[in-house]
Order: sequence, then structure tokens, then C-alpha cells
Amino acid sequence: MPKTGVLVVNLGTPDSPATGDVRRYLIQFLTDPRVIDIPWLPRQLLVRGIIGPFRAPKSAKTYREIWMPEGSPLMVYGERLVAALRAAWREDVPVELAMRYQNPSIAAGLEALRRQDVERVVVFPLFPQYASATTGSVHDEVMRVLRGQANIPDLRLIDDYPDDPAFIGAFAEAGRAHDPSAWDHVLFSYHGLPERQIRKADDRDVCRFGACCEALGPDNRRCYRAQCFATTRALAGELGLAEGGYTTCFQSRLGSDPWIQPYTSDVLKDLAGRGVKRLLVFCPAFTADCIETIDEIAVEYAEEFHEAGGEELRLVESLNDRAVWVEAITTMLEQRTGLRLRRAVEA
Repeated sequence: MPKTGVLVVNLGTPDSPATGDVRRYLIQFLTDPRVIDIPWLPRQLLVRGIIGPFRAPKSAKTYREIWMPEGSPLMVYGERLVAALRAAWREDVPVELAMRYQNPSIAAGLEALRRQDVERVVVFPLFPQYASATTGSVHDEVMRVLRGQANIPDLRLIDDYPDDPAFIGAFAEAGRAHDPSAWDHVLFSYHGLPERQIRKADDRDVCRFGACCEALGPDNRRCYRAQCFATTRALAGELGLAEGGYTTCFQSRLGSDPWIQPYTSDVLKDLAGRGVKRLLVFCPAFTADCIETIDEIAVEYAEEFHEAGGEELRLVESLNDRAVWVEAITTMLEQRTGLRLRRAVEA
């Protein structure tokens, strides 16, 4: 078998919490046509003329509040995860970390693998559910970089793993530390997307943003919303949650266009209005804690819940660099690629 390397990819993070670095990150991120899918000129005017200048200072303040001594949480956990994978895997299977936006770039990660004489590349995005704006963009950038090379390696792109038993087992273990049965209700909050992006990916015209997401099948296998609901069902089953004791919702909506629902903010208010006082929140679209979990959920949404009458909202920490996540990634890649990754156990 040709020498194989693995590129582990997450979304990205500013190089520092300085406003200039945050602005550069936001502009690169939001001018991606897979993220804001409007024509080029309006997208550039919106991002460079409005979002970049006005959002960057506020975002920079938030990044400063969550920044760890070693750096951005997303980067710190990514580096720790890759270090743990290297320790667990055979030495002849190199693994590199890359970010879709900013550093280390996908181009740098692929070059690092090339320098290690890799002939086959497996790309593993840290996004369990497929979306054009996340996994699709990673794959797009990988192919853009490689098509400029004279020698293109054998390439395997991992698409998704929303209900893979290894992934579900890892997240369930993270949740058990908080005893989900002791809470009034459990929330599964996922990053939102505009409805138009879901429709664009609906090749079979089955999307109704409702009952069609109650099961994954051939017609909706690549639907982000349906995959999120599949993750919820699998996690709820693994954790033994009773029907009606949990809710799936979507956070981070922007602009006036409709995004996939139900919205996390609305669900929080509804639950508080129905007398729910203690709420446990999972964010299974994020395998590493970042601004969307540490601040948006644990701070902003916690405040909204309190204002609506709730008493406690607790975030279940993400998988980050947990040993169970290292094992889950190893299992999924071995099953999907036929690679032998684990180091031999010494007698």
C-alpha cells in the first residue's frame, strides 16, 4: 500500500485576538462563495464594506475573552488532538493539522505531507454533518491546491459521520459526565445555515424542513438538517433520553433570510416559559470548543435563558482532544480506508 498521510481540517481561527487579525479571518471566511452564496460583487461589498469593519472589533473583544494562554481554543485543541493522534498511530502514517481559513492553511498541510513522501492523502474534516459551507468548502480548497501540482496524490475525502457509532459514543461519554438524566431538558444545538443552501443541495426535491428530516435515507442522505436530526436521535438513544425530554435546534443565524429552524433562541424562551429551569446543552456540530460554544452558548444563550426565567444552562464540553475522540477518529478512519493506524502493542 502506498504511504498514506492524514490531513485533519477544522474551520479556522484568527492568528490573534487583535482586531486586524480578526478582520482578516472574517473577510477570508465570509467571502468564500460557499459560505455567503450570493453573487461576487454584493458579497465583496457586504463583507469588506460592512461585516469586516463593523463586526471585527466586537468579535475581537469576544476572542480576547476566550483566548487561552497557548492561543485560540480551536487551534489549541486541534494541535493537541493531532499530537495525540501521532502518539497513538504508527510512525509511518503522518498526520497534519490544517484550517480552511487562515493558518495553518490547507496548502501548508498538504505540503507538509508531500515533504514526508506521502503518495495517498486522506482528508478528515472535523465536521460530523456535511454542509457545502464547511466540508464542501474544505474539499473544494483541497482540490484547488492539488490541481496546481504536477504529481497529484491518491485522494480520499471523508464526507461526514453524523451517526457513526464511534463519533456518537465519544460525544455520549462527554455528556455522561454531566448526568443528563438530572436535568429538566436536554438541548442539541447545531450551527445554522440559510434555508436556500439546504435547497441548493436538495438534488431530489424532497426538502420540506419538517418531517422529511425524521429519518436519513437515499433521498436526503446529504441534507445537513436531516443529518443533524440523525445525530440527535443517535445521541439521545445512546444516552437513554426519553422522547420529549430533548430538542434539536439551530444557532448563529444572520441577516433577514430564513435559516433552518427551530432557532435556539426561540427554543430557549419556549422551554423557560414552560417551566424548564435547568438545561443541559450539547453542540454536536462542533468537535472542538470555539467561539460558538464557549461564548455563544455558554454566555449569550445562558443569559437569554436566565432572562426568560430559566435558572441554569450548562454546556457539555466538546470532544476537543479527549482520548475517546482520538480512538473514535482512529476507528472511523480504519473502517473507511482500510488503513492500519494503531501502534503495535508491545508485549
